[in-house]
Amino acid sequence: MQLNNFDKNIFLRDYWQQKPLLIKNPWHEWSNPLAPDELAGLACEEDVEARLVMQQREQWKLEHGPFAETRFAKLSKKNWTLLVQAVDHHVPEVAVLLDQFRFIPNWRIDDVMVSYAADQGGVGPHFDQYDVFLIQGLGRRRWQVGALCDHTTPLLPHDDLRLLAEFESKTEYLLEPGDMLYLPPRYAHNGIAVGDDCITYSIGFRAPAQNELIAHWCDHILADLSDDDRYSDARISPQQNPGEIAPAALTELQRMATEKLLDYDIFQRWFGQFSTTRKYVDHDLQPAKKIKPAQLRARLAQGEILLRNMASRFAFIRSHHEVLLFVDGEMFACPQTTAAFAERICAQQRIALMADMVESPEIMELLATLYNQGSLVLEHDD
Repeated sequence: MQLNNFDKNIFLRDYWQQKPLLIKNPWHEWSNPLAPDELAGLACEEDVEARLVMQQREQWKLEHGPFAETRFAKLSKKNWTLLVQAVDHHVPEVAVLLDQFRFIPNWRIDDVMVSYAADQGGVGPHFDQYDVFLIQGLGRRRWQVGALCDHTTPLLPHDDLRLLAEFESKTEYLLEPGDMLYLPPRYAHNGIAVGDDCITYSIGFRAPAQNELIAHWCDHILADLSDDDRYSDARISPQQNPGEIAPAALTELQRMATEKLLDYDIFQRWFGQFSTTRKYVDHDLQPAKKIKPAQLRARLAQGEILLRNMASRFAFIRSHHEVLLFVDGEMFACPQTTAAFAERICAQQRIALMADMVESPEIMELLATLYNQGSLVLEHDD
């Protein structure tokens, strides 16, 4: 599927992180990539994050998966929604949707959440801290969009759901299959299914919070610091008042506290690893059998194709005279011989290899390492 009637430059200039935008069926040809039964099947699997939201009168209830197959047969005909996270990790046809949004940097993309709603189903009025494209796959959904919210916005007293205590709709949109609604962060919104078989694809974008960023960055720095690096004040002069903390001492203490934190080279290496850590780190992606560079070269020579694992994250940073490649939280320093190739594989789902690349020992070593950590797969693997 290709976006046909959508100007990304105008969108980024006028709408991205600024205001909502309804985009009426911008696809060259829309085809819903996932059937309701397939989504329900995913929600029954152990390694898939799924939730069921139900409304009875003014009461909201949340259940977490995995669900028994019989659970869905017991649901009413109205007022419930099934949400399944990271469906792009499991269904290639859904992962393809992300290719249309690569004008946003890869490290910002989170995943594709898919929701199925019965008539009048929804998750209640709420707001998110991230940008989202809401693509209508099947059926119809009415979206009500309200005002901007923040941490002071009152919420309902619910242990599991962050629902707005008060919600006033300012604009309404009725989405048909193929229609898309973009919402910037913190806009109050409420989606309600109009009729049965309502499927919505939510493409969310990560935005690290300042407190989260600082906490993880400081933890990383602390892990490498030694107790031996302590404040020193050799050759100080006598003080008139021993109660004063002198300016010279404060300057040195501040240097000690910030020197590592302000090191750009250390920060860029850390952030590359931090931002490419997989969403579900407990899921083991490693192949059952490791491969050696020579074995990989032989299989590629036979016409096999390397693919990026749909659950993996790739990014790179140009640094000095090398490229730092980050894959699933691991860093690979790539000199000039592999730098251009490292940049290429961050932009490709199918890894295109020229003959000289297959013959390169450095490239084959890198690819074998990525394959053995589960970040790459061969197309004909089980």
